[in-house]
Amino acid sequence: MQEAALYLQALGIVSALGIGKDETVAALQGLRPSSMAARPGYLPEREVVVGEVPGTLEALPAGMDAHDTRTNRLLWAAARQIRPEIEAALGRYGAGRIGVVLGTSTSGIEEGTAAYAHYLQDGRLPDGFVYRRQELSGPAEFLRDALGVAGPAYTISTACSSSAKVLAAGRRLVRMGLCDAVLVGGVDGLCRFTVAGFDALSSVSATLCNPMSTNRDGINIGEGAALFLMGREEAPVALLGVGESSDAHHPSAPHPEGKGAIAAMRMALAEAGLTPDEISYLNLHGTATPLNDEMEARAVVEVLGHHVAASSTKPLTGHTLGAAGAIEAAILWLLLAVPGMSLPRHVWDGAADPALPELALVTGARLVPKGRIAMMSSSFAFGGSNAAVILARGAGAA
Repeated sequence: MQEAALYLQALGIVSALGIGKDETVAALQGLRPSSMAARPGYLPEREVVVGEVPGTLEALPAGMDAHDTRTNRLLWAAARQIRPEIEAALGRYGAGRIGVVLGTSTSGIEEGTAAYAHYLQDGRLPDGFVYRRQELSGPAEFLRDALGVAGPAYTISTACSSSAKVLAAGRRLVRMGLCDAVLVGGVDGLCRFTVAGFDALSSVSATLCNPMSTNRDGINIGEGAALFLMGREEAPVALLGVGESSDAHHPSAPHPEGKGAIAAMRMALAEAGLTPDEISYLNLHGTATPLNDEMEARAVVEVLGHHVAASSTKPLTGHTLGAAGAIEAAILWLLLAVPGMSLPRHVWDGAADPALPELALVTGARLVPKGRIAMMSSSFAFGGSNAAVILARGAGAA
């Protein structure tokens, strides 16, 4: 028996597309630029294209100094956007019935890197340094403390699948009766350590990333946060299915045949009770690395066929790592919830790789279909951790 769907009742988002839903929608529709640009400071002696969040981030609430990291400021920028819905849930259910499940991969490592540089120069850590800011649990603990919720609060860190997997984890908390509502999402701040690490793997592109192109040569790192309020009450966007798999093929390379990706996508379809031809749009993982795009193209055709509309939004946001699954699910949420949206265009040079099966990449204006439709987003991570998420228009949708 298929279990009843849960709903993503509210969304806060911040990324290189902008701060908040309005700026994000405008950038997705080509009405304002993304802030992807070559910038100094992330790699020694050269600039690198990254997706920085534009503008100045607001300080954390009073009393939260121990949690003060760029990652948590990004998370707070997303949380503030849905504060009224969170307060309403607190009033309805009580603090102990609301949980927090977040994905991240950087937490406060940038602040730790800066503190270590200070130590190397001065022989001591800087005043006010708090070691636990670096812990992966930090974002979930910060949000719990800042909002005053008292349900389960924890972080999932499985690299680039982290914040896709939180949707399944949060759903389990509700279905098990442990929570009535859960704050689920992901956050990662730009981090010199991370950029240097990917550069050491020869995985960072010298220019804007070029997914599915024969000329693709690597990723651009980005930052951002997306936060949903999940619960049983009907809302315009429903979470229909989440597929998770682990093929454990290699520490950093995907399975060449996409076995884990295929398993996750098929599991999501089965949970949603949908056939492949009922997926209206696929947000690709689309990192623009040679191995990921080859694997993913084959997996997409195996599961969904050649004709599903698809695009990668990583040239617009950068690869936000632990936040990627949530931000790309948030893009689906906006496509389903905001009337009159067009599907995001696939930004690339148009030079198709003849070694890859052909995909129906969105290269021109194409309106989101009307009616009750479903969309999928896929996330594939180091270590063979894979996740696929299906969202659909729910009750009250246009």
